[in-house]
Amino acid sequence: MSRYNFRETEAKWQRIWDEEHCFEVSEDPDKPKYYVLEMFPYPSGRIHMGHVRNYTLGDLVARYKKAKGFNVLHPMGWDAFGLPAENAAFERGVHPAKWTHENIASMRDQLKSMGLSYDWRREVATCDPSYYKHEQKMFLDFYKAGLAYKKESWVNWDPVENTVLANEQVIDGMGWRSGAPVEKRLLSQWFLKITEYADDLLNALEGLDRWPDRVTLMQHNWIGKSDGARVFFDIKDDSEKLEVFTTRPDTLFGASFCAIAANHPLAAKVAENNPALAEFIAECNRMGTSETEIETAEKKGFDTGLKAVHPFDDTWELPVYVANFVLMDYGTGAIFGCPAHDQRDLDFARKYDLTVTPVVLPPDADPESFEVGTEAYVGPGKIYNSNFLDGLAVDEAKSAVAERLQKNGQGEKTTTYRLRDWGVSRQRYWGCPVPFIHCPDCGEVPVPEADLPVELPEDVDFEGAGNPLDRHPTWKHVSCPKCGGKAERETDTFDTFFESSWYFARFADAKAENAFSKEAAEYWLPVDQYIGGIEHAVLHLLYSRFFTRALRKCGYLELDEPFAGLMTQGMVCHETYKDQNGAWLFPTEVRKEGSGYVTVADGAPVKTGRIEKMSKSKRNVVDPENIIGAYGADTARLFMLSDSPPERDLEWTEAGVEGAWRYLSRLWRLITEPAKPFAPHGTARPAELSGKAESAEKAVHKAIKGIGEAVERFRFNTAVAQVRELSNTLADLDGDDEGSAWARRYGYETLVRLIEPMVPHIAEELWVELGGEGLLTDVAWPAFNEDLVRDDTLTIAVQVNGKLRGTIEAARDADKSGVEEAALGLENVQKILDGKPPRRVIVVPNKIVNIVA
Repeated sequence: MSRYNFRETEAKWQRIWDEEHCFEVSEDPDKPKYYVLEMFPYPSGRIHMGHVRNYTLGDLVARYKKAKGFNVLHPMGWDAFGLPAENAAFERGVHPAKWTHENIASMRDQLKSMGLSYDWRREVATCDPSYYKHEQKMFLDFYKAGLAYKKESWVNWDPVENTVLANEQVIDGMGWRSGAPVEKRLLSQWFLKITEYADDLLNALEGLDRWPDRVTLMQHNWIGKSDGARVFFDIKDDSEKLEVFTTRPDTLFGASFCAIAANHPLAAKVAENNPALAEFIAECNRMGTSETEIETAEKKGFDTGLKAVHPFDDTWELPVYVANFVLMDYGTGAIFGCPAHDQRDLDFARKYDLTVTPVVLPPDADPESFEVGTEAYVGPGKIYNSNFLDGLAVDEAKSAVAERLQKNGQGEKTTTYRLRDWGVSRQRYWGCPVPFIHCPDCGEVPVPEADLPVELPEDVDFEGAGNPLDRHPTWKHVSCPKCGGKAERETDTFDTFFESSWYFARFADAKAENAFSKEAAEYWLPVDQYIGGIEHAVLHLLYSRFFTRALRKCGYLELDEPFAGLMTQGMVCHETYKDQNGAWLFPTEVRKEGSGYVTVADGAPVKTGRIEKMSKSKRNVVDPENIIGAYGADTARLFMLSDSPPERDLEWTEAGVEGAWRYLSRLWRLITEPAKPFAPHGTARPAELSGKAESAEKAVHKAIKGIGEAVERFRFNTAVAQVRELSNTLADLDGDDEGSAWARRYGYETLVRLIEPMVPHIAEELWVELGGEGLLTDVAWPAFNEDLVRDDTLTIAVQVNGKLRGTIEAARDADKSGVEEAALGLENVQKILDGKPPRRVIVVPNKIVNIVA
């Protein structure tokens, strides 16, 4: 038997697609458009199995929509700025630009080996000045529109590296590279005013009906709209007022303390004459700024000695603490603590021996005996122990408190958000320079548009600590565009999320002199199907949604949302292995022996661990190049599609890959060396078909319908299963008659068309073997006949008193009386009826029979 030569075949068709410009598109008002986009990769130099899965999913959608008659845009680019390149420069002595572009070239070749249907003319790299000059112009436009500004902000500061660290670069309170304890510092930083769109971003989530519910929920929680009240506490023996934001004003009569952030102005004032407090504040500032770190850290407080006067009782004084869990950036940087009804407050109160007074009585609880122990009560109930609020429900009490506060000038009803303005400043070299100049006389001066792009200098020193741009001898020294005097460039560069927040629009017209032409953007946007990991569910997607609104405000485009549909694929996982010394092993370093594994090197026993996400640290990774080299790209693609629904994790197994390869090899033989001959290409359907040939024809039409519906619903594993089922049906069609020969020809030609989006190389080759005309990638998706997908007989469920008791076979649209008679004749039904007539029989045509005994 001939063996399918995937190496020659895949290389051949990739070359032909390229030569024929098969996937290059332009705006065409006469065709419906469809924009498919997978989240673009960081050019690390190697694609991994997560890339293979992500891009296979996107390619299937793109090829399917092309076959369905859409004008499909499917681009690729590189999210090319970021710390890994700068680290490579530091560790290996290679320039970030050289390292990045070499990696791009390597990964481009790897992606092309997968046969992906990209319009490579639109390729972008965000580190290219021809790309980032446009975002510098955007930033200046945002500044003019009041959406960009500079202010002092608390940041993570590495005292050894002399640089700001992102939250993810702080590991257990230490700088990820230096290992030095991280400090909080107040630095001047650039921000984008995402909070201006908080309500719009929140409300618009309801219209994203093709996004996963869990993603919209995550964004909803991140924006974190909270309705509550501002409460003004007088400070005893002081003219100061402490302003507190709370979402639970109904619990004011359960207050036992107030707490302020370490960086609250009141804390700084008291610390001037209190060295112990100053040291506590310094300790707080050595914590990271991430909410996760703050929430998981031990809750600590320092009693300032100040007393806050309760707004409803001037004889009630609350101690004021500086607390390490209160954030200056949330609300007002101050809280009141009601321990009985907030777990964090309760833990704090127990630690510092503060009072715990319940003020919300659970339903059916006894007000005389109800107590709060180690767990705060956060459920519903009636207010008690609360003066004028007693007897009210929680929501009623919130309104009553707000009204009383407003009336007495002690507060007001208000709304706040968890969402904070986006700090885009980064103190590093390998990023887009912020296009501003600092003049001692004129202040912050925008770089003139004619001078864009502000390019990074190539001659930089990575040996010292901190930002190399700060140390450059010439680059930062310029003349002020306003007064002509001596000035300095801004040496901060943008957060890399900046580049990825608008790249989807650049793809609409990647060679445009402007960021993109408005006409192209209006044709292609929004992205119809966006595909990427759940780890980007909040920041990247939220920033992109904000950017779209900011670009709309500045006149770049007319668009509300960037991504109409979103698919978040699961992780690719693999077993983990360790040797006898506990060292991680690569899958290539172990082999199966009996019921376990041993090392390839010396046959020593191997400990098998959990199935986990592929990671370099645990060495449970499989190199896509090795798989493609051993089995071909189509095999890798087919396995990625066939194992599980795309939103779930996928376990990579050698057996699964081999199974995909065996199927493709079998399909190759079924068509190139058929056991029974096919009718000649172009043969018309015979007027009469044998029973088996007619069944095969119906199976083909059902497959067309079912596979199309599965792809539309992103149930790709179901589509693959239906492909295999049709293959088996056609393989069993062994008749020698004219009708069977025609059905084999028709069936396999259709099958090849159906698998093209999944395994395009072998599909093209088999199309040629079958005598198909033209490139298969240009052939339309087959149509099905509604009459042929309808079953003549149906399986109908029979229930007695709501429980399934059996099934019957009946003709479609059969007479109700006949269906009823067959259902009553079932043995299980007769046993239950025990010779008695049923009280009622309900026949739902073609679906179910309900019998009431």
